[in-house]
Amino acid sequence: MADAESLRQAVQSRAPLSTWLGVVLLLMLFGVIVLAVVGPASRGDDYEQKRAKAREEKLKTLREAEAKELTTYGWIDKNKHVVRLPIDRAIELTVTELARKQPAPAYPIATPAAPTAPSGPAGPSPAPASSASARGTPKATSTEGPKSENRSQPAAAVAPVSPSPVTPSSPARTPLPVQGKAPP
Repeated sequence: MADAESLRQAVQSRAPLSTWLGVVLLLMLFGVIVLAVVGPASRGDDYEQKRAKAREEKLKTLREAEAKELTTYGWIDKNKHVVRLPIDRAIELTVTELARKQPAPAYPIATPAAPTAPSGPAGPSPAPASSASARGTPKATSTEGPKSENRSQPAAAVAPVSPSPVTPSSPARTPLPVQGKAPP
């Protein structure tokens, strides 16, 4: 049995060295084959150049079609009698139509009416707090702090500057107070 044991140890000790040597030689052979095949191959980017040319052609045809639609007459829907006009002609028609119209206010500006309190034997009674919002007086709000309505607004949106020069022919006007601030 001693001979079988010594034989097994001898085989096991030689096998790893020959295995490593075989693996290294195999990798070197694989590297040489890869260099021989890939090395002399051309490294052109014809594929990318072809794709770039195709994109340029698509863009050119798209721009030509858009330019044609913007500069020519055509039908959009024949059944509904809707046509396409060149943009220059459409601008001319719109300007002449707007020139004929007189400017008008968008909506009537309503001023809040002064509250009339009935005068009784005890005199005028104080108005309840809820009637202040019904009269058109804005609710007092904070302009600073985390609960402010203006916390994410730029400074000009919070207190816009409106210069109004006073001329001798016009009466002096006092600006309206900004929410939460007293007039100067």
